[in-house]
Amino acid sequence: MTDVQPSQRERLALSRHQVAGSRRLVASWRRSEDFRVSLDAVTPTFVGSVDDESLFYESGRHVLTGLQRTLADEPVSLMLTDSDGLVLSRVCGERILLAALDDVFLAPGFDYSESQAGTTGLGLALADRTASLVRGEEHYCTGLWGYTCAAAPVEDPDTGEVIGAVNLTTWSQQSYGLLLALAETAARNTEALMLARAHHGRAPRPSRRGHVTRFRVPETGDAVEKDLSADWRTAFDDAVAASVDGRGTAVVGEPGTGRATLLGAALAQSRPGWRVLVTRPPEPADVDAWLSSWAPELGKPHTAVVLGDVDRLPVWAAAELAARLDADADAPPPLALTASDASAIPAGLAERVDTVVEIPALRHRLDDVVPLARHLARRQRGREVRFHPAAEHALQGYHWPGNVEQLREVVRAAAARSTFVTVRDLSPEIFSGPGRKLTRIEALERDAIVRCLSDPGATPAHAAEELGMSRATIYRRIAHYGIRLPNDDQ
Repeated sequence: MTDVQPSQRERLALSRHQVAGSRRLVASWRRSEDFRVSLDAVTPTFVGSVDDESLFYESGRHVLTGLQRTLADEPVSLMLTDSDGLVLSRVCGERILLAALDDVFLAPGFDYSESQAGTTGLGLALADRTASLVRGEEHYCTGLWGYTCAAAPVEDPDTGEVIGAVNLTTWSQQSYGLLLALAETAARNTEALMLARAHHGRAPRPSRRGHVTRFRVPETGDAVEKDLSADWRTAFDDAVAASVDGRGTAVVGEPGTGRATLLGAALAQSRPGWRVLVTRPPEPADVDAWLSSWAPELGKPHTAVVLGDVDRLPVWAAAELAARLDADADAPPPLALTASDASAIPAGLAERVDTVVEIPALRHRLDDVVPLARHLARRQRGREVRFHPAAEHALQGYHWPGNVEQLREVVRAAAARSTFVTVRDLSPEIFSGPGRKLTRIEALERDAIVRCLSDPGATPAHAAEELGMSRATIYRRIAHYGIRLPNDDQ
């Protein structure tokens, strides 16, 4: 890691607390200084109203209220914040601690982000996307030296995006051995409760595993860019031009839209013969090892790296990458990265971006669906796969919330069944309109109806008879699930 020389004040704090992760503290103190946070008093912005009707708020509040009952005799304040550090709720049974927290404005409606309050457990957890503990003099502001706080980020069970945090605060002289573990447990329980309430037992999102892959240069006849829409070709041409000029390039858009694929293809075309590596970060706790495994490739001759999903990186990791790029200032490697939005790119990397290219979601470029499906099916089977016109029509009529990644999974399953894909080979979800997530029972019922309606010559009356439903019920279910009748497309 880059050598960081702490200031005299920082060395004093480090000498008092020789803890693992001190690099993160030093980096946070420096950011706090850059934000011009007061060393003496916390003066956070009062935002006022908070969102107290979201699933996150309701689930988190339920978890913290239950945890507070088990800590009734302990001087601990339990808080819920949004992803920006805005305090949403606070549960505490000790009046003296509550009054003291009011004095430092650690209360609902106040912005306690790093830019407002300096180094705190909360600010550090949100910045580095991992559970964090800050004790006494480790706080940047001396007005907070009387407290110890532990915080853990809460992720959306579906997308993995950080949507908030759980923060536990107590007096600095109190025992804090279990504080961090309690914060992490409360965060995980909040995620589990959100998942249970929203999806009725749906399997949790798998953990992200960081990886580095070499971009596969398309073989002759395997390239798909020429068959895609003007939106894709324009984005591709812009990325190629930026690479040729040596400009730092960011491709932004929804996850799964093919951002890294576009960048890899653009680099392969603009720098023929080069190695193109594509990286994706793991869970925050594993970032250090992941970064050490491939970062030495930066700056190597004839090597370009696509930094995927940089908005998922902890702040310290983004700063480390920026420092490594600076270390090769005489011949900086081509900077290519992806993110959900330009505003989400970490500051150290955003400064090196000269061109931002946006890829629209797949639902906004439905003309790309069939060419992509054919390309993906050919990759799956190693030869041409044909699609029935009705199957193509069904694919184009779907809204693709998971973008190209979802299309890849649907096509992979269909092509594994046949080299001539019909509507019966497609996943039943393709025939449902946009709407809320279905329970497991509802999904099974929808799938059964779609399978019946996919039979040649099938009608709702036939499906009702096969499933033991009345005609009125089958029509209500078709409307309820937004099912588009496959046979109407043929």
